[in-house]
Amino acid sequence: MKHFALIGAAGFVAPRHMKAIKDTGNDLVAAYDPFDSVGIIDSYFPQAAFFVEFERFDRHLEKLKRKGDGVDFISICSPNYLHDAHIRFALRYGSDVICEKPIVLNPWNVEALQEIERDSNHHVYTILQLRLHPNVIALREKVRNGPPDKIYDVDLTYITARGNWYYTSWKGDERKSGGIATNIGVHFFDMLLWIFGDVKVNHVHLHSHDRAAGYLEFEKARVRWFLSINAETIPEEIRKKGARTYRSLTIQQEEFEFSEGFADLHTMSYQNILSGKGFTMQDAKPSIQLVYDIRNNEMLSQEGEKHPLTNLHASPHPFSGKH
Repeated sequence: MKHFALIGAAGFVAPRHMKAIKDTGNDLVAAYDPFDSVGIIDSYFPQAAFFVEFERFDRHLEKLKRKGDGVDFISICSPNYLHDAHIRFALRYGSDVICEKPIVLNPWNVEALQEIERDSNHHVYTILQLRLHPNVIALREKVRNGPPDKIYDVDLTYITARGNWYYTSWKGDERKSGGIATNIGVHFFDMLLWIFGDVKVNHVHLHSHDRAAGYLEFEKARVRWFLSINAETIPEEIRKKGARTYRSLTIQQEEFEFSEGFADLHTMSYQNILSGKGFTMQDAKPSIQLVYDIRNNEMLSQEGEKHPLTNLHASPHPFSGKH
């Protein structure tokens, strides 16, 4: 049994990590979050120590280590911009690390952390759960075993509606979240890189507070992509059903189905990590570079095919200085 600590226990994704720790037969001994809405811990590890002050969390872990009972892994579910600091803390402490995506916001952060990782003799793993989805694995094999000169035409659409709270939270601050393409898109971009190879062309057609769109050419695919958190961009027939999320990936104009099968992907990720086969920072680096390039593309391009939703009427920022 491995002992875990968790940073970011009140976050949206934290329960998936708690479940994965429990499902793999391990123990969560300590958790930290500045917010105390963490009753979900009772469903998994009611005996875990919980802290709202990082200093006390740090002290507790240090006391455990001095008693010869230190934690083996620190799982990180904190806001994106804090991942770098929390990974550094975990490596200095002397544990292995499991960090949610995006592992960091900038590619040079990966390089710096890799140096610290080498010096620490510990490992940093990240969650790239779409690489474990059976349908995604099958698609990758199909592409790899298909005609070597075939280039696939792909449309990626992902819309997950968010309310006005989003803009007050850290997620609405591009400096902290990385913006739309990073915050809700990084795992899809990683999936495309994993399936279709390196990026050759990157045109950004749209990048605002609530949506982003562009055109990418990979070694094996031409991709039109659109990401949004605005409910008004959800197709009307889907919206009429009351749905607030729409996910579509078409390949050669045929829908690729991967909307099911997500429930246990974090547990599978933990199983892989615990068996020494987890995804590393080097695995994540190409997608971090891609979303960084999208975010920092100062000139919106008119080149490359545009996603059909690119020209939808843009919505003003909900606060627009009035908040």
